[in-house]
Amino acid sequence: MRSLLFVPADDERKLSKAASSDADVLILDLEDAVAAERKTAARGLAREFLSARDRSGPVIYVRVNSLDSALIDADLDGVMPAAPDGIMLPKCGDGRDIVHLGAKLAVREAECDLGDGGTRIVALSLEHAAAMFGMGTYRGASQRLAGICWGAEDLTTDLGARSSRTMDGTFREPMQFARMVCLYGAAAASVAAIDTVHTGLRNEDQLRAECIAARDMGFTAKLAIHPAQVAVINDVFTPTADEIAQAEAIVAAFAAAPGAAVLAIAGRMVDTPHLKAAERVLARGHRSQNRHPRPQ
Repeated sequence: MRSLLFVPADDERKLSKAASSDADVLILDLEDAVAAERKTAARGLAREFLSARDRSGPVIYVRVNSLDSALIDADLDGVMPAAPDGIMLPKCGDGRDIVHLGAKLAVREAECDLGDGGTRIVALSLEHAAAMFGMGTYRGASQRLAGICWGAEDLTTDLGARSSRTMDGTFREPMQFARMVCLYGAAAASVAAIDTVHTGLRNEDQLRAECIAARDMGFTAKLAIHPAQVAVINDVFTPTADEIAQAEAIVAAFAAAPGAAVLAIAGRMVDTPHLKAAERVLARGHRSQNRHPRPQ
């Protein structure tokens, strides 16, 4: 996955528009985008959307309300009969929250005659300061865990900061730190590192620059809040033809020299870390060609 597009689950027009989006993942939002009095309606619309979806289309996750909200059980009861591909858990504090959600999902998978463990989880973490100290606990927490992302706006509020960004649109130091912690936590857990949303809707250059910076750090995907952002995100997080060709050359060279730890390719020394990086590039290229692989 490269692009994950939030869609308010109580807005039929936006749901209909999202169905034709080029986003790799749609996130039907039952949390922040839905007012309290609309939660019940949103669950019903999300379930209808899931039931009517084209299985060749985008992967569909549902962002439920947090574990401490007293709403999550109703959210899961509402959408799990329609078999979402995954659940996004907001306000996620640590690996124990993933285990807790996994137990809830296991019960509902059994009740709905769904495959055990088939519902994946994306952790939306670092929305509050305390979550900083739990990032090392996601490793090994659950085989359901597919990715970790972070939330700049909620974190800004929790810290009491005036804004998440400077005047030129770049993240302030506390947000940069959270971004790095998310990246390290995802890498340690061997799951996708997903960058936070870009809140500016009319500055494509700024969005592209932010995507490039995230990609070059090691993020493999980014959250989107508007369909217009998806094309830029997909473009930046898709390996170029040159990157794929270089990766193929590295993989082929090592395949032709079994047991070699270091090789010279086009005048450049490459070793095992370069091979691993090349394999990741090819895997991302394959996933981008097969835009909507179902979770395994």
